[in-house]
Amino acid sequence: MSSDTVQAIIEDATFDFTMGENTSAITKLKEAIKIDSQSFAAWHALAEIQFSERRFDEALEAAEKAHSINPDDVFINTSLSRIWMEKGDKAEAEKFGAQAKILGWKDQLANPSKTDENLA
Repeated sequence: MSSDTVQAIIEDATFDFTMGENTSAITKLKEAIKIDSQSFAAWHALAEIQFSERRFDEALEAAEKAHSINPDDVFINTSLSRIWMEKGDKAEAEKFGAQAKILGWKDQLANPSKTDENLA
């Protein structure tokens, strides 16, 4: 199956999540992951939904997989920080929170026009 198929499944799952159908969303994301185990978007979405369900161990597993695929993503570092905080590991939470800040600063330095647009 194509990456378009995986993206469509992720979008369907995201819609389900916004409608409060978390079980359906999780099932669809796991299907997407079976098709493409390297789908950063699927792993990250799964982590966020598991987090919202307060399933922190499952959220951590999905977030760590997403992070292994794209460690320089600001949002996955933020997600990991939030998950570790909920699990009670402040040091790990701070580590990922700091990494998210650094990545955000790098992005601002590399794309100053985006920063200027956000200030307008």
